[in-house]
Amino acid sequence: MEKISSFNAQIEASIKNYWDLDALTDYKGATLQYQDVARKIEKLHILFENSGVVKGDKIALCGRNMSNWAVAFLATLTYGAVAVPILHEFTAEQIHHIVNHSEAKLLFVGDVVAKQVDPDKMPALEGIINIPDYSLMISRSEALTNARENLNRFFGEKYPKFFRKEFINYYKEEDPNELCIINYTSGTTGFSKGVMIPYRAMWSNLDFASQVLDQELHPGDNTISILPMAHMYGMAFEFIKEFMTGCHIYYLTRIPSPAVVAQAFKDVKPIIIIAVPLVIEKIIRKKVFPKITPSIKVLMKTPVIGAKIKERIKKQVYDAFGGRLYEIIIGGAALNQEVENFLKDIKFPVTVGYGATECAPIITYADWKTHKTGSCGRQVVHMEVKIDSKHPHSEPGEILARGLNVMLGYYKNEEATRQTIDSNGWYHTGDLGIMDRKGNVFIKGRSKNMILGPSGQNIFPEEIEDALNSLPFVNESIVVQRDTKLVALVHPDMDACSAQNMSSNDVEDMMKKNLEMLNATQPPYCKISHIEIHNEEFEKTPKKSIKRFLYN
Repeated sequence: MEKISSFNAQIEASIKNYWDLDALTDYKGATLQYQDVARKIEKLHILFENSGVVKGDKIALCGRNMSNWAVAFLATLTYGAVAVPILHEFTAEQIHHIVNHSEAKLLFVGDVVAKQVDPDKMPALEGIINIPDYSLMISRSEALTNARENLNRFFGEKYPKFFRKEFINYYKEEDPNELCIINYTSGTTGFSKGVMIPYRAMWSNLDFASQVLDQELHPGDNTISILPMAHMYGMAFEFIKEFMTGCHIYYLTRIPSPAVVAQAFKDVKPIIIIAVPLVIEKIIRKKVFPKITPSIKVLMKTPVIGAKIKERIKKQVYDAFGGRLYEIIIGGAALNQEVENFLKDIKFPVTVGYGATECAPIITYADWKTHKTGSCGRQVVHMEVKIDSKHPHSEPGEILARGLNVMLGYYKNEEATRQTIDSNGWYHTGDLGIMDRKGNVFIKGRSKNMILGPSGQNIFPEEIEDALNSLPFVNESIVVQRDTKLVALVHPDMDACSAQNMSSNDVEDMMKKNLEMLNATQPPYCKISHIEIHNEEFEKTPKKSIKRFLYN
């Protein structure tokens, strides 16, 4: 194994190096400097120590993104405990299960989660701590109660004058394979497993991000956190990398609706944006596409005038994202082909990466300047990627990954671990793809989603859905197989329909036209028999992937 430095040592170094810089801000709220983060971490360490928490104990965190969530997470790792981040969108039943399954000793909760969970259904917990002010919601330990009540006194006695950076000496993990985080998957297949992430995977993801972003990301730069930190994508690339670089991270602390996100971009002016496709696609479709008339589309194709128009449109899109952007990195799912082609046509800095919770999370990536349209990049540093196919350049096969990023396994689930990581250390992603001769990976779909055609053809519903989602008045869709026929479930763009005063009959007529246009572009075995209209949005995971298993 190559030389791996201590991950916690890097947390310590970042705090000391950027002591006087702004670190974390709750959007339109309070700001913590790096020195403030250090003081809060130290107080939580005193709380842990005096309440009986020992190295290796599990500490769960469940709440919306905010500064105190980030601090509690950093305090957990730098104390030597194991963090168990839980997506706050999970149901109360799921939260109870994860807390119990992970054997968490303490649970940090946000305001909303505090009202949802039932302490009686988590009997092994010693205490529940409110994230906004670190007050005790419940304590089943006299030591914990005493530690919290006397926390300020204990801190004052330990540091009677000033708390200085020289006092910081965090727990330094010695074994790169030591367990750091248990992260429960977001359940696109309906079953959540505890992914055991070691320190080496955290270090490796950070090292990757440093190698590809350090020329663009600098101390003091503003960034914004949209994705939940409890998801590895948001944690690694909206929080960890930025914090280690001395950036100023803004947390929305509220539901990231397109309107809220768009305003935050203007206010914060982030240097980099990490997002799932849904956020970017909605901004482009709602704020950009309506301004591009048919006549403008024609002019965009002319040699000289077209270049000037594209530059003007690019400037408008750039301003919509704050005006200081180096790059938007899309992950979690493929970017809609129509939107990606448009952004590439105006030379907008967008790229698409690929990863999995089991790799903490990165597997492939390419900078926007070298990114090939339709791909999700190439294998990243510290990782190997291959396609399990006799003809990987043309015949889709399962995407396999191996390297420092790969998890230790699933917590208390050896059977699932054996099914996912083979004897040679390859992680089986469950995704199907091809790889061109330059190493660019193109995802075709999930192996579990693949549909077998009437003559044995491999049908990837995601590709049909991408084409369908580009048609008028389609917001999102799922393609399923029923009695050997393909059916498209469509949730229309209700805002657009209302703006056009369309009745339900009008919407049905439009979908019939869409069906004709879609089938004209598909091979015979991929043609859709009919479209079913869903008036409600499809249920999604926290990373905005549709829970397909509910509709198949």
